[in-house]
Amino acid sequence: MDAKVTLSFDQSIIEQAKEFAGDNNISLSRLTEFLLRKATSSSYQTLDEMPVSDWVNMVAEGKAEYVKKTRTRSSLKNEYFAKKGK
Repeated sequence: MDAKVTLSFDQSIIEQAKEFAGDNNISLSRLTEFLLRKATSSSYQTLDEMPVSDWVNMVAEGKAEYVKKTRTRSSLKNEYFAKKGK
């Protein structure tokens, strides 16, 4: 069963991805589904473990960088209350 999802991307990435999908006779939705299926079909623990194919780099703008934020439950709670002004 298909479900609708709203995603936001840089316009130039969307245009490149649409062109790539069209060149491969697949819709942008199915391309996104394919990529998400690949990402979730293995037991990757972090984004750093996931191999990025050359063709993904072709549709990306610039070098991909993953920022790992390690925050504890306590630090998240403190950040939340600091933003709330309490």
